[in-house]
Formats: sequence, C-alpha cells, structure tokens
Amino acid sequence: MLVLLFWAGLTLSLLPWWWDTAAGSVTDAAAAYTAGGQITGMIAGYLLLVQILLMSRVGWLERNVGAAEILGWHRDLGALLLVVVLAHASLITVGYAAMDGFTLLHESRLILGSYEDMISAYLATGILTAVGLMAIRRIKNAMPYELWYYLHTTSYLVLLLGYGHQFADGANLLPGTFGRYYWTALNVFVVLCLVWGRIILPLRLNLRHRLRVLEVVQEGPDIFSVYVYGRRLSDLQAQAGQFFRWRFMTGGCWWQAHPFSLSAAPNDRWLRLTVKAVGDHTEQLRWLEPDVRVFIEGPSGAFTASRRTRNRALLIAAGSGIAPIRALLEDLPRGAVVLYRASSVEDLIFRRELDWLAEARGAEVWYILGRRDDPAPRRAMSPRGMRELVPDVAGRDVYLCGPEGMVSAAVATLRKLRVPRRQIHLDPFGF
Repeated sequence: MLVLLFWAGLTLSLLPWWWDTAAGSVTDAAAAYTAGGQITGMIAGYLLLVQILLMSRVGWLERNVGAAEILGWHRDLGALLLVVVLAHASLITVGYAAMDGFTLLHESRLILGSYEDMISAYLATGILTAVGLMAIRRIKNAMPYELWYYLHTTSYLVLLLGYGHQFADGANLLPGTFGRYYWTALNVFVVLCLVWGRIILPLRLNLRHRLRVLEVVQEGPDIFSVYVYGRRLSDLQAQAGQFFRWRFMTGGCWWQAHPFSLSAAPNDRWLRLTVKAVGDHTEQLRWLEPDVRVFIEGPSGAFTASRRTRNRALLIAAGSGIAPIRALLEDLPRGAVVLYRASSVEDLIFRRELDWLAEARGAEVWYILGRRDDPAPRRAMSPRGMRELVPDVAGRDVYLCGPEGMVSAAVATLRKLRVPRRQIHLDPFGF
C-alpha cells in the first residue's frame, strides 16, 4: 500500500511539469537538457521529502512499515536522491548554457548570481553530497557513531535551504497553480510529521513516564544490563523485540541517543536494555549511577511476535544479538527453538534465564560454541545442520539478530531450506 502511495505521490509531483509543457516544445538539445533538469529537480524535491518523512519517527509509519524496511528505503532512496540532485544541477546548467550560448563556467556564475535563493541551493547540494559520502560503509565505519549521527542530521538543512529555491525558481510552481498548492501541502505535511515525531511525542512520553536508572548489572565480559524504572510503564505499549533510543542525562552521555533493544519483555516495574561496551559512550554507561534521568524515544521496530505468520518460531542469535531474542522468547507461542552462537561458554549471556524460559515455555535452546569457521558453528548453520536441529524449519517464523555476517549467512541457509521471505524477520541493528 505504501509503495503505491509513493508512486502516486511522485506522479502527482510531476503533473505540474506535464501540464505546463506544451506538446512539441522540446525540439532541440537545449530544450531537452532543460526539460530533463526540471524533471530531475521535481523528482529530487519529492525524494527529499520522502527521506525526511522516513526519518521523522512518526508512529504510524514505523508500525505499518517496520524499522528495518524504513532503514532500507532510506539507504536506497538516499543514493538515488544524490544522483538525481547532481543530474538536476548538471542538466539545468548545460541546458541554459546551450540556450544562452555561454560556456558552462560562465552560465554557472550567471545562475548563481542572478537567480533567487541559488546560493542556498548550492549549499544544500554540497551538504547532500557530503552526507552521501558519509553513507559509504568504509567512511561511516571509520567515524565515531556520535560524529556520524550529528553530521548526518545536517541533512535537515537541505530541506530548509532548498525550499526557497524550489518555490522561487520553479517555473511549474507559480502562485495560484495546482503545483504551488500541492507542493506546499507536501512540505507542510512532512514538517508537521517531523515536529510531531521528533519533538512533541518524545517530550510528552518522557514527561508522562519520568524514567530513571534503577541499577546496572554485569552480564558477561564487556556486556551489562541497565534496568530503568518509571511511572505507568504499562502505558508505554512496548513489545518484546522492540527498541528505544536511550539518552542518559549525565555528564558525557546526555548529548547522545543510541538505539538498544529491550532484553526482557516489558513489564510495569522496569525496562531492561543490554549493552556491549564497544566505545567511549557504551563504556560510560557501565558506570551509570542509580536515579540518573533517562530520556527515551520509541518504542520502535517490528521485530515482534505480532509479525509472526506461523504457530512456531525459530530464533537465531549471536553475540549481544541475544538481547531482543531473549525478550521475544517470552512473547512467542510455546515450542520455539533458539540457536545461540557464541565463541565460548564465557561469552554466553542470559544462559540461566534462557534455560528457565525454555523449561517454562516448552522451548529448546541450542548453544553453538566456537568461532565462525569452527566445525560446530559451520555445521549448525549449514542447510543440513539446521535441518537436523529444526526439522520443520520451513514451517516456522525465523527471527535473526546478530553480526551482519552471521545474519547474511543464516538468511542464505534459510532460503536454501525454502523458508519464505515473509517468515524471515530481521532486527535492523547489528549489535
């Protein structure tokens, strides 16, 4: 449904150009370049609004699409947006230069100095290009998460800087036309969603629940759990497998919000998140004092029991990816199977809880120990090995969370075992 809405919105976005362009008016190369620039400009404006909407964190969007799908759309559309924006700038410049008989450099100077709001448009293009480069995996992985996050949020400036150029120089968005009304409505809708999802909802949520740290408990080497208490926790309507974005209001932590899944099904007494210390911020969380204020956003994600399509489930986890899997085990029907891969016995977390839940809920838990290339993990994650452990795997929903390599390999195995894609559920964050 949302895919159809996306294409319908794009079609409506291009209608003003279609209506305002007379048949047979594109007769030479200059006109063709200019028309291409106008079309790519409108597509870029629409894609930018969709990108902002995807990251607005409005509840209705995350409930209907899911965090993993939203992140996938955001990544794919982000690359397309950068290409279309650069194509728009290039085609318009070439088209105008051909019509005026100027060189590209001279036409670029003329456009920058003569057209309204062009400086802000060039700045917006520069920011968008920088954000696109930061999305390259090697560059992103080399940057601290906090630096990448705050530089990434500058993409909101693109909407602000590009707005004036769009309406001042858009020949198809003149006052009193359908194009002006439609594009104004699109911008207002997206900004309202952004303000609602990013500002109003979080403020209302935290004023209502007033969360604080209860205690920090060591779970294993470099892994610990943070228990959080507050008022009316049952009203959060969170589900096992979902995540919140957590901001701990203490020195060195208050300016950062990180996504962590619940590692136990929510209850009316406390919430629990489990963290692996992999950087400065997560290491600081280990030393949180009781009663530190906690600011949250969420709950988010569709990695929940409500998305299941079968009566039984298989849960596959590695490392601290066991956190949402352990929580899900409380919510899923009886008879679930858990495959938990870890390097050694010392790296297993929640073992006592998992064994207790397995007995209480009629589940099976298989602990697969060893490095990725060791015989036991390789066999267990092969089609033959997985079929031996879970003979009815094709008739189960499968929930996976862990390092990207493990998840990718497990998905490939599941597809070989003819598990339908609709039965495979992925947590969007590789912990």
